Amino acid sequence: MAKSEYIKRICDKELSFQLECAGAVVVQGPKWCGKTRTSEEMAKSAIKLQDPLKKREYHQIAQTIPSVLLEGASPRLIDEWQDEPDLWNLVRATIDDRGGAGHFILTGSAVPRDERDDDNEPPRHSGTGRFAWIKMRPMSLAESGESCGAVSLGALFDGADGVAATSKVSVPDYAHIICRGGWPEAVLAKNPRVAYQKSINYVEAVINEDVHRVDGVERNPALVRLVLRSLARNITTLTATQTILDDVKNHMPTTSVKTLDSYLNALRRIFVVEDEPAWLPSVRSKTAIRTSHKRQLVDPSIATAVLGVRPERLMKDLNLFGFLFESLCVRDMRVYAQANDGEVFHYRDASGQEVDMIVSLRDGRWGAVEVKLGGGQIDDAARNLLALKGKVDGGSMGEASFLMVLTGTEFAYRRTDGVFVVPLGCLRP
Repeated sequence: MAKSEYIKRICDKELSFQLECAGAVVVQGPKWCGKTRTSEEMAKSAIKLQDPLKKREYHQIAQTIPSVLLEGASPRLIDEWQDEPDLWNLVRATIDDRGGAGHFILTGSAVPRDERDDDNEPPRHSGTGRFAWIKMRPMSLAESGESCGAVSLGALFDGADGVAATSKVSVPDYAHIICRGGWPEAVLAKNPRVAYQKSINYVEAVINEDVHRVDGVERNPALVRLVLRSLARNITTLTATQTILDDVKNHMPTTSVKTLDSYLNALRRIFVVEDEPAWLPSVRSKTAIRTSHKRQLVDPSIATAVLGVRPERLMKDLNLFGFLFESLCVRDMRVYAQANDGEVFHYRDASGQEVDMIVSLRDGRWGAVEVKLGGGQIDDAARNLLALKGKVDGGSMGEASFLMVLTGTEFAYRRTDGVFVVPLGCLRP
């Protein structure tokens, strides 16, 4: 079967660059986000350890003469390497023997269990000095071609003082995009019903198979579903673990905190759950800053799939739509921030002030972002951003590179108070 045309990904440049810097590059992210296809574009040879026709043979070779699995032109792709975790130390040793960079690409849709939990397993070398890591996520709107890309996040950090653009993405379009998700196969599907079903199939695979395979622990699919449903209902909030537990216990009263933590950790290890950490700046006042993570999933379609929500429902439930639109914005901003050597956080202090996203770069520059689906709350959002700017100690943190209201509206522009209004359908790295 012929492959579909490759859609270029934002992390292509990062992967190419890291292959010049390290002996092996580890590409991590949820299943079905495009890791293998992207890596194949860069690789000169490949072995897929999850190939159902060869999986058992590969395992036998890994137990006897594992070096055979590493033979091939460089860079050699080892797909789903965590299925044979002993290869890690062999890859490291091979890099040491060969010297130089660009020998291997290792993809993984799960974090391997910690060998320290098993006295019979040798410890895995950290990989320091030999490995580089890249996180890959579902496709952003800039990658799917739905964003016009007229507003560059990097340019805003570099001091762009004006934007003018028009988004062609409507509010009903965002409802469709949220339910479809950024999974490449769903993006390519021409029939919306097929696209939604692909996202549902992904979630069913997580519930019934993937969450068990990550560490070999048998988990109750019904409980996995309840945990995901609770996370979906509390997406982009600071909901405590106890609240999630109480939600689950309404249906399974005997569930313990330890059990819930085990399920949440398994979902994190397969990159389905990706919470949004708190930003901890220096502030001028003595106001305490909250350190709790915001509840987030790697793609909002996971939430709609597990809740059984379609676009028509979102158009009638604007409260839910708003939370899921924020999740969509966080997904895309994480992709764009990573391309600029940055990360995405949230801010909340003891006074109750909160800001949806803080984009912080490795060099210390930062920008603050509020998310609003419609235009009615842009003024309030701008005032909130300006209030945060006044709180942060610019002497130690530096002044904000930009303040932005990220919206589902049509026009991008800069307000007279300096705050940028940018539709998600205009943004790119």
